[in-house]
Amino acid sequence: MTKRKFGLALSMVLAASTILAACGTDKEETKTGNGGETEKNDFSVAMVTDIGGVDDKSFNQSAWKGLQDFGADNGLEKGDDGIDYLQSKSDADYNTNLNKLVRREFDLVFGIGFLMEAAITEIATQQKDAQLAIIDAVVDQPNVASVLFKEQEGAYLAGVSAALMTKSKKIGFVGGMEIPVIERFEAGFLEGVKAVDPSIKVDVQYTGAFDKAELGKTTANRMYSSGVDIIFHAAGGTGNGVFAEAKELKTKDPDAYVWVIGVDSDQYEEGAVGDTNVTLTSMLKRVDVAVQNLSKLAMDGKFPGGETTVYGLAEEGVALADSRGAIPEDVLAQIDEYAKKIADGDVVVPETVE
Repeated sequence: MTKRKFGLALSMVLAASTILAACGTDKEETKTGNGGETEKNDFSVAMVTDIGGVDDKSFNQSAWKGLQDFGADNGLEKGDDGIDYLQSKSDADYNTNLNKLVRREFDLVFGIGFLMEAAITEIATQQKDAQLAIIDAVVDQPNVASVLFKEQEGAYLAGVSAALMTKSKKIGFVGGMEIPVIERFEAGFLEGVKAVDPSIKVDVQYTGAFDKAELGKTTANRMYSSGVDIIFHAAGGTGNGVFAEAKELKTKDPDAYVWVIGVDSDQYEEGAVGDTNVTLTSMLKRVDVAVQNLSKLAMDGKFPGGETTVYGLAEEGVALADSRGAIPEDVLAQIDEYAKKIADGDVVVPETVE
């Protein structure tokens, strides 16, 4: 079937990237030689993951993909003079890792995730010449660029899709930590379900972690055992356990009606079970595009320090991934209608649970 983003072709984001690419720069311009190879640009950028790790198949991995794509576009390889990352095993690593990258003289350093707010604030006040950026939080410092997303808008569409596809009228939401960004996911998801059918029951559970797949699996087991047939997770690496449980159930009973809605990245591959798949769709959060765009601005000498950029449905920063046929065309058409209402401002999705 034709690849869909439910009314969001991401053309605006890509067009913005094209416009930025046309801007002048105080740095050395990237050039293409006769052999078509991209010469290295005189710019370097790195990121620090939160505790989910760079291979969480979700949030951090999307950010690293953004840096890799930026590197490929500008001839930058992994290392001190190009792109790099440091993984955090605990919150105690945040300050240390940020300091390491600043001292390695990267031109721009990202802190990935709300949990990095305090560390970014501290480093920004200590290293006033450093250019820093944070995803999912606002740090009011002149040398920090902040990026937020309207997760509630994308989660609303996830809720609509779940409500239209459930057979049991029992749906689950598995969150990581109870922090504002995840609460926006919850609020939007609940509103989307309610918009379709207020009688549907939604079981909301927080695991308290983004890196505990075993907690995601046991939580999903309880939900599916209670009759829940679709679970939306916003739990980073913990959500991998939700997929594991759904795949286990599907393996035992190929006719089992169990689904998972992925988050941040397209998690279709995570749901593969032989010739079938338990991924209904995924709520895309274009961290990769935001990282690329901000890196390009910084490279062009236009680093937006002290500013906050917000990506929502209208800005094509959130969307639903292609369902690969799991969602029928008539249901997709209904989801498109809800997406248009949000993008047009006819529906305002709350950020907190009402």
